[in-house]
Amino acid sequence: MTARLAGVLLMTAALAGCLGAGRPEGHSGPGADTGKQSEADPLLVGHRLMDAGEFDLAHRAYTRAGAAQGLTTDVLAGLGSANLAMGRLGTAERLLRRAIEGDEATPEMWNNLGVVLVEKGEYQEAEQMLRRAYALDNGASDTIRDNLRLALAKTRDSGYDAETEKDYKVVRRGGGKYLLRKTP
Repeated sequence: MTARLAGVLLMTAALAGCLGAGRPEGHSGPGADTGKQSEADPLLVGHRLMDAGEFDLAHRAYTRAGAAQGLTTDVLAGLGSANLAMGRLGTAERLLRRAIEGDEATPEMWNNLGVVLVEKGEYQEAEQMLRRAYALDNGASDTIRDNLRLALAKTRDSGYDAETEKDYKVVRRGGGKYLLRKTP
């Protein structure tokens, strides 16, 4: 170890020892470890992981939230959205259906269920779910409107074939919304 590195380490240790000096006993400064563990809300952690594209980790966070808070509407919707992002359509559908049963169901939950149903080829029911999402949102969301348009087109398209379906993919938008995009 060089003399310069040793000096820096010694200075750092000396400064660290001074951090608590001059404070009354039992008082600590900001960021100091008081022995109490403060954990982040797993639901919020799950939302942030979803925004970051870490769907498996988000699923784990939502599972922790479910264990801590119970299977609330938000936990069910988070788990459903994580499963949708991972391509687990059956599980996503079951969880999102349970989420929309509650009074706290949001337009995003209805939208995500509609996206699952479009992905499964159930266009008429997807249209109903997306209409409900659009109505609850008062038409404010471009994502929901675009998904509704796609479901309407798929419902009315009598010449639909399996090759057309491959032209679309689910794209994550902010705030727990999903959009069906035509691939180039």
